[in-house]
Formats: sequence, structure tokens, C-alpha cells
Amino acid sequence: MNADLAAASSFMAMHARVLDRRRFELLLGEADAGSALAAVDGYRNPDGGYGWGLEPDLRAPESQPAGALHAFEVFQDIAPATTPHAVQLCDWLASVSLPDGGLPLALPVKDASGCAPFWAQADPKVSTLQSTSFAVGAALRVAAYDSDVAAHPWLDRATQYCLTAIEAIGDSPHAVELSFAIRFLDAASETRQGAGALLDGLRRFIPADGLLPVAGGSVDEVIRPLDIAPTPGRPARTLYDPDVIAAELSHLAAEQQDDGGWLVDFASYSPAAALEWRGYRTVAAVSVLKQNSAI
Repeated sequence: MNADLAAASSFMAMHARVLDRRRFELLLGEADAGSALAAVDGYRNPDGGYGWGLEPDLRAPESQPAGALHAFEVFQDIAPATTPHAVQLCDWLASVSLPDGGLPLALPVKDASGCAPFWAQADPKVSTLQSTSFAVGAALRVAAYDSDVAAHPWLDRATQYCLTAIEAIGDSPHAVELSFAIRFLDAASETRQGAGALLDGLRRFIPADGLLPVAGGSVDEVIRPLDIAPTPGRPARTLYDPDVIAAELSHLAAEQQDDGGWLVDFASYSPAAALEWRGYRTVAAVSVLKQNSAI
């Protein structure tokens, strides 16, 4: 593997937002949980949710399900430390859940400047598996070490919504929905009966090379195996041949750019988001390579 950590550090220092710089430091053991929590607090609203561009292509200040996903990612980063903001985020998610237990893709915004159309034009009255599974999957990963999150009634209700929706999944799920459904089931498999069988049922949608083309996305945009199954030894990893994973790790390391950072292959909806996604992606790439002993 030819990934260069020093170059990645320089890229982060030069280009990344403070949150991702703090997450990167935490990943390398150069910072404590408090610094990452202080950084993510800048995106927190009084209602307990997160907005303000925490999801780079949803720059509006209002709290959003996508903001919850990224906040939970930070709460996972700080493990085994915990924060009361995690259970307060569950409170907020409960307050915006729909009667069926699901979450809408996005909630209304007053000013859609810099917001991707699929966020700004989402129907707030319709639950989606995509948004509910990405929030619940991330929450379940936090719940593995935060008992307050594990015991929150929102988590159980939203988990059941996802299990039911995945049971009813059609013959051609969108790649993004499928990826988050798999990640949810991976997280749910240890505590929710039936999650493992549902995960095995989604195996039929994974091609031999593991690449999922994103319909309606950018040219050649795909979701890759390590985007879905980044951690060795987890149930989701069983969906892929070991040789595919080995090739993907080599591919990931080789994708580091001359400036030290990684790119994303999807469209951004503002100049700020384009750069912020690169910092986010660089943290993710280094994290995956470290988890797999490839760096």
C-alpha cells in the first residue's frame, strides 16, 4: 500500500474544515474526544439536532436527518467516551419521526442556497428507508457502547421501521438506499433477531466486482465495497469475496492525490461542499486503511 500519511496530514491542515481536522487528529491518536465534540457542537441547534452544513451539500441551518448521521459518526469516533448530546439527538429524531416510525429524507429549509435538489425538494411527509437506515445504523454503532442511546425508545421504533422496509424491498433498489440498508443490518445484526437473514437476502444485489452504479449520479459514480463494509470481521464483509476486498484496499490507497487528499466521485452543489467532502473523504479513507492494517 502506498498511502502517505504525512501528505494526508498536510492536505488536512491546508484544506479541511476544523471538524474533519479534529477527527483526523483523533484517528491518529493526536487529540482527545473533547476536541472532536467541541468541533461538532458548532453544527448543533438548540433543538438537539444538527444542521449548518454538517452534511456538506445541505448548507441550511435547520436540523436534518443527514446532520444526525454525521453527528453520530463523530460520537462513534470518540468511543469508548460518550456524550449526553447523543441521547439528546435521539430525542430530536423522535420528535421529527413520522407516524410509521420512519424519517423523511429531509425536512424543509428556508433558504436552499448550496443545497442539493434532492435535499431541498424532499417531501417531509414521506418516510424513506434511505434516511431512516442511515440515521439508525449510525445510532446503533454508537449504542454498542452508549447504554443511554441503546435504551432510547426512538431507536427501537426506527429499527423496526427499517427491518419492515427492508423485508419489502423491491427487485431494483437504488444503490444509495441499498448501501445504507446493508450498513444498518450490519449494525443491527448483533441485537436484532432477523437482521442477519435480511442481510443475507440482500446478497443477490451485489455484483461479483462489488461495484454498485449510482443511477442518476455523476458519470461513473459507484458505491464501492469498502464504502459499505469498511470493517474486517463484520457481517457486511461476508457479502464480498476476499480478493475483491484486497483489490479495493489497493485501489483506495492508490486513489490518494498528489496534494495528499482523496476525491469523491459524486457532484457537489457549492464550492465549499466540494472541498469539505474531500476532507471528509480523506478521514474516511485513512480510517478504512488503518482498520484493515493497510497503512
